[in-house]
Amino acid sequence: MERIDLQRGKFITLEGGEGVGKSTNLRFITDWLREQGIDFVQTREPGGTPLAEELRELLLERREEPVDPTAELLMVFAARAQHLARVIEPALARGDWVICDRFTDATYAYQGGGRQLDGSLIAQLEETVQGALRPDRVLLLDLDPEIGLQRAASTGAADRFESEQQAFFKRVRSAYLARAEASPANYAVIDASRPLDQVQHQLRLELEQLL
Repeated sequence: MERIDLQRGKFITLEGGEGVGKSTNLRFITDWLREQGIDFVQTREPGGTPLAEELRELLLERREEPVDPTAELLMVFAARAQHLARVIEPALARGDWVICDRFTDATYAYQGGGRQLDGSLIAQLEETVQGALRPDRVLLLDLDPEIGLQRAASTGAADRFESEQQAFFKRVRSAYLARAEASPANYAVIDASRPLDQVQHQLRLELEQLL
């Protein structure tokens, strides 16, 4: 199919807590983009570059030393700064779409909601690292954490975040939903408890609106 001519690419992020089905639905999104003839970059956070992936490993590794929440937050934004400079901004500038597995909404959810860090600190770092850049659309897969954690438990050993208590993930979900409620034009909240074909039908409708 002939490539669609775009001046600047679209930036789409896929968000959600543990076990919401992000991996399966990322494959659906990238298949849809290929069908439309859209050049795209698929990436993730934390990560997306060699340096950012090293920071991801540091963030996810279970360790005896407690990780200070502010140190965790700064590592997240250090990885994001590198990711933006090396991957996201260059891709958008050349007209590619970017589909990112989590972005700054995850920071507000996990470090802000889960770790209960001050949202104003996150907002300050967001402005410093990102400037005016925000996703064109946030696709939020929403699921009761109890169900999500049961799903996630079947996928392998838990990392440092997945090992948190259920109360942590309830705060994560609440933070995600609060952000979506505050800016409904920028978010699509998708019920991830529904059958997969229904979830992907809604994803397709959201993507079609961006064309």
